[in-house]
Amino acid sequence: MFGFGGSKAIVGLDIGSSSIKAVELKRTRAGLELSHVGIEPLANDVVVDSMIMDSPSVATAISKLFADSAIKSKAVATSVSGHSVIVKRISVPTMTEEELAQTINNEAAQHIPFDIADVNLDYQVLSEDLTGPQMDVLLVAVKKDKILNYTNVLSMSGKAPAVVDVDVFALQNCYEYNYDPAPGSTVALLNLGASVMNINIVKGNTWLFSRDVSVGGHQYTDALQKELDLSFDDAESLKLGEKVGTVSEDAKLPILQQVTEIIVLEIQKTFDFFRATAAGEHLERIYLAGGSAKVPGLMEALRQEFSLPVEILNPFARIEYTGGSEIVQNNAGQLAVAVGLALRSFEDL
Repeated sequence: MFGFGGSKAIVGLDIGSSSIKAVELKRTRAGLELSHVGIEPLANDVVVDSMIMDSPSVATAISKLFADSAIKSKAVATSVSGHSVIVKRISVPTMTEEELAQTINNEAAQHIPFDIADVNLDYQVLSEDLTGPQMDVLLVAVKKDKILNYTNVLSMSGKAPAVVDVDVFALQNCYEYNYDPAPGSTVALLNLGASVMNINIVKGNTWLFSRDVSVGGHQYTDALQKELDLSFDDAESLKLGEKVGTVSEDAKLPILQQVTEIIVLEIQKTFDFFRATAAGEHLERIYLAGGSAKVPGLMEALRQEFSLPVEILNPFARIEYTGGSEIVQNNAGQLAVAVGLALRSFEDL
């Protein structure tokens, strides 16, 4: 979305609440190939609700991640989400690109709950037919202090911010490249992170609707900690299906189910709102990404609630990988946003 110029060899860097993910891709005769990948865990409360609270800790983690993963490139694409990010479809009178560039700030001011001087703004014309009186425009606004929150940390770690994107669009970028969707295929992309869930509904390659919800994997962890008197690390392991001490499946599953019901309810609210605003659109499939996508029972709960096929989004369906294969195989869904960001190096694809 928001470019800062510079090198074309861009590393996708997804700064989440529980970890930082880095992906670097390279072009080959056969297509794209993974050249470097890495994941660096973050301490609890370093990133909260997609805001970086402890910049030195995150900068140190980024430097360590690049060193451990042997990533030499300094140009980075990262992404943001949450309450400081506004994504809207607006209708404006049909006009030329030059006219739109001159009037977009005035149009945006009517739809954004922030002072227009306090945001970075980007837009894209969605309408293919420009003969009618109105055209649809995708409007994206991010508060400047949110962008600075991320770019300052990148600078502290010696990296150059080349692009600041939005999580839902990085996720969509990953989906489009790997699945090459049919123009009429409408799907929901869910990225369930530690503290934020990104929901993006797309038709073919066209964005229809998105929402960020402040629920995520940490709620599973917190519930397990409290109910079973566990450490944070043990609760994290238990959440992802690993065996911890003498904790039985019968003790764990009802706790996970309670949190899953909260998450499913938020997804249901989002789908209901989408259907109310997009008459005639029918979801065909749900793709699940993020570190909490593998929580036991979650996929089955989504299948039962929505009567739709549900599958883990594979960010490497069309990307070859040999190096880093263990990280990819164990964490593929978690790397979706980082892959989508790394794809910004290849805008011609």
